Amino acid sequence: MIASLPASLILAIPLAIAAGFISFASPCVLPLLPGYVAFLTGTTGTTEGRPGRGRAFVGSIAFVLGFAFIFVSFGAFFGGLGREFQTHQRPLEVVFGVVTILLGLFFAGWLPSKWLQRDRRVHRLPRVSVFGAAALGFTFGLGWTPCIGPTLSAILTLAGSTSGASALRGSVLAFFYCLGLGVPFVVAALATEWMATVSTWLRRHAKMIGIIGGVLLIAIGVSEVTGLWHTFVLWIQTHLPATTSF
Repeated sequence: MIASLPASLILAIPLAIAAGFISFASPCVLPLLPGYVAFLTGTTGTTEGRPGRGRAFVGSIAFVLGFAFIFVSFGAFFGGLGREFQTHQRPLEVVFGVVTILLGLFFAGWLPSKWLQRDRRVHRLPRVSVFGAAALGFTFGLGWTPCIGPTLSAILTLAGSTSGASALRGSVLAFFYCLGLGVPFVVAALATEWMATVSTWLRRHAKMIGIIGGVLLIAIGVSEVTGLWHTFVLWIQTHLPATTSF
């Protein structure tokens, strides 16, 4: 199955998942957890036991699907845009690589980022229901895009600047980003006490997480600018000759 994927996608998928988790652990998303869990508690009721957990699971999935719709649409757009400019692939890699390096510097806190990581509060919550959870996820996708901009933008530029860029591949890459961002939300809905402990640890180490995420973005950007990304892709194609493109 893995060998049937495009080589550049094999490289990009783990980065997209990691970027999604880093977005979750960022100072502008992690504080949302208490309100998110409280909303899902209203969605699922106060029933104890397995049925309550089942409804919490459905509500959390609906929430994730809500913001995934937004981000996957972004991925399709950037992937399709990259396909249109495929003849200028190398200049695109350099330009997007420089942008990604700058985003990494912002995320690591080495450049002022108040204008980039803006917070958008949700003042009116949707009705308490599974559909309301999906609407809340949709609102999260729209309102918090500027806040998680550095990591999301890096994945979108990667979707648009790599060889064989297409709307489908952009969507796939954005989906895995949503997976990295969404799974912790699902876990939080099912294991609130455990996630509370984890979120406390993440808050204490927010600066370190920001630096790690920033270094990851800088490394992606440098690999695009220097052509190392293309070298990695060729290496995978050599060692996994069954890799294909779509």
